[in-house]
Amino acid sequence: MDSVYVVGHKNPDTDSIVSAMAYAALQNALGGEQYIAARCGHLNTETSFLLERFGFQPPLYLRTVRTQVADIDYDTPPMVGAGVPVSHAWKVLHKEDNSVSALPIIEEDGRLFGLITAGAMAENDMDSVNNPFVSSIPVFNLLSALEGHIINAAEDTFDEISGEVIVALPGFASRIGPGTVVLCGDQKEMADLAIEKKASCLIFCGTSLGEQYRNLSSSTCLIVCPFDAYRASRLIFQAIPVGRIACSTNLHFFHLNDYLDDVREIVIQSRFRTYPVLDDEDKVIGTLSRYHLIRPRRKKIVLVDHNEVGQAVSGLDQAEIVGIIDHHRLADVQTGNPVFMRNEPVGSTTSIIATMYQEHGLMPSQKMAGLMASAIISDTVMFKSPTCTPHDKVLAERLARHAGIDCEELGKAMFSRGVSPDMPAEELVRYDMKDFHLGVHSLTISQITTVESDPFLAKTEDFVRSLEKIRKDKQYDLSLLMITNVLKEGTELLYAGDAEVIRSAFSVDDLKGNHVFLPQVLSRKKQIVPALSQLWG
Repeated sequence: MDSVYVVGHKNPDTDSIVSAMAYAALQNALGGEQYIAARCGHLNTETSFLLERFGFQPPLYLRTVRTQVADIDYDTPPMVGAGVPVSHAWKVLHKEDNSVSALPIIEEDGRLFGLITAGAMAENDMDSVNNPFVSSIPVFNLLSALEGHIINAAEDTFDEISGEVIVALPGFASRIGPGTVVLCGDQKEMADLAIEKKASCLIFCGTSLGEQYRNLSSSTCLIVCPFDAYRASRLIFQAIPVGRIACSTNLHFFHLNDYLDDVREIVIQSRFRTYPVLDDEDKVIGTLSRYHLIRPRRKKIVLVDHNEVGQAVSGLDQAEIVGIIDHHRLADVQTGNPVFMRNEPVGSTTSIIATMYQEHGLMPSQKMAGLMASAIISDTVMFKSPTCTPHDKVLAERLARHAGIDCEELGKAMFSRGVSPDMPAEELVRYDMKDFHLGVHSLTISQITTVESDPFLAKTEDFVRSLEKIRKDKQYDLSLLMITNVLKEGTELLYAGDAEVIRSAFSVDDLKGNHVFLPQVLSRKKQIVPALSQLWG
């Protein structure tokens, strides 16, 4: 079953994180696909405080949704050890239900040793015609391939067999000597000669002659097998460990977290048809071929609390958006297919998801209810933001009652634990920063919500320098920082860019040091962005 990632915007605030967690929990409770709450940025101080207070772990950190090897239907063929006979590997590769063209060869711990193909095994078999020598074949392998057994005396021991393979035909007696592997039928004189000449191994093929030599002590390994001499001779060459003929150097392999863009480049430039796939522990879990790259599965994504590409997780163009839940203006996210879309003019995305819980007749757990109430309080600035609706307040209070908490006390605790003015100015500016594109213009807007703004204003010059650096680096028209005071119910607006834009958009004349106070302005999306949109179109 494919997973669906629920993810908020970059530089996530509490509403972004909680709405992802709440929606994933709702969908998982209703059954169906597995939903995973995710984030594409670090938690801020407020969110970390709330997750810890209500006993939740942070959502999965999703740096990108680019398509990876883990997203494709790679093959999972059987894997064989480097020591198994070639004959066994051939049988595994040619099972009726196995359509792969190569087998991964693994070490005992499951790590990659090499790769074996049918072509490599056939080539080895053909080479044996012109070069009928075997070297250090483990006796266990040989007995397995020949379905035979040793008939020497008990005190004789043999570990490996080496030598030229000779079928005992008339005229071949002169070739029998030390270090040869002799195959015979009912030719007793040839058998005696092989033992006399101290052949490395004597194999009795499809004959009872071997019984006359049972329990004979000899330096020659005596083996009986049920096959005729021709078949036995071919099986000997298939008894060598498959690891000896496997490709084990200059291998191209991929990990589950490798991106398909990078994989394609390597595949295009290489001559191989099959590539091993490894997990995080470098253990082999499958193989991929060129055809796997033609139509890969894309990660399924639900966007919450945003619908702008500039604010979305990296690699969005390679993902499949299956849903959008938001309370902001409609922006530039495009989808290839119809998707579930829910956009409402409320103060918090979490309010929309709380409504969905209600519509499905499902009450969130007490812990989740407390977290959801916190998100609504955070995004509506304790119900003082102009984005706040009566519906937001009703939902937050209902969730708070279920969680056994007081909204006002929780709000004060949240905002008193926000960002610290002791943090570096550059870090504070990026703390809750969003990018916006308005027509042909673009800008960044950061926001700090606090109950005491003076300690932050003491860093005004540092803030303005950081804003100007961001504006130049991104080549944006404006960079703004809102220091929003919950108690004063207003915002100290710091800016880098054209002062005339600020003067015209907010109808202010007193601009000193790239700074102006905007009374009754608490909302980035409902007051700052609309004012600039009206000016820029």
